[in-house]
Amino acid sequence: MKVNLDCYPCFLRQAIIAARLGTKDNEKREYVLKKIASAIGEADTSKTPAHTTTILHREIRNLLGKDPFKDIKAEYNQIALKLYPFLKKRSEESPDPLWTASRLAIAGNVIDFGIFTSVDIEGTVEKALRGPITVDDYPAFKDEIKKHNSILYLLDNSGEIVFDRILIETLVSLGKEITAVVKGSDVINDSTMQDAHETRLAEICRVTDNGSDAVGTILEWTSEKFQSDFANASLIISKGQGNFETLMRSQKRIFFLFQSKCDAVSKELGLSKGSMLLKKS
Repeated sequence: MKVNLDCYPCFLRQAIIAARLGTKDNEKREYVLKKIASAIGEADTSKTPAHTTTILHREIRNLLGKDPFKDIKAEYNQIALKLYPFLKKRSEESPDPLWTASRLAIAGNVIDFGIFTSVDIEGTVEKALRGPITVDDYPAFKDEIKKHNSILYLLDNSGEIVFDRILIETLVSLGKEITAVVKGSDVINDSTMQDAHETRLAEICRVTDNGSDAVGTILEWTSEKFQSDFANASLIISKGQGNFETLMRSQKRIFFLFQSKCDAVSKELGLSKGSMLLKKS
């Protein structure tokens, strides 16, 4: 997937969100936006939107002198942890815990402050559990889970990581060895090793980082160690739209769990914005 016209307003909206989170100084906000607006004009339309978004957020952090998403990441980890007992019970008591846990993981993908300024977590959970999702390859997902002992799990956002924890715990209960992958350093509200420890995911499974600050998984920008793990993985679970953007053409056996949050991705898929997907590669 490459940058197209629908990406440009999203790039600017993301910059506005980051500037508002990063400083209360309106002059500083204006300075950041003018700099980023200029950088948006240099977007490489031969690359994915994630390439450009990564470059823009590197510059935003540099201009602000800090990570603007630090506080809201910690806040939503705690919000999600308060929901955890209820969500865990829903999964454990369901007729098919793997089905429920996978739906919860998709619902958790709504927690994305790179794109949204507010989210309805509980409403999205009920929507995921009560109605059909737009793309539902769960039968193939369940079948593949049975075949593989080891699974590489690409995490997405903070807060959402608690929902992933429930799915990972379910997989572990099925005897699967899970390696969860976080980002190597801060980018938007993506999960890092700190989030894995805050949400106690690091107590459930092996957690490693991909050595990158890129949005999604831009393989050439990740560490050699992660590239080796990715190449050797027989089954990959990929969370989030950014990972879909960057890995959708991969020849690996991947299941993408995410919500289509923008016009560009939705048009690429031929779906309406807000669609929920459990999609096999």
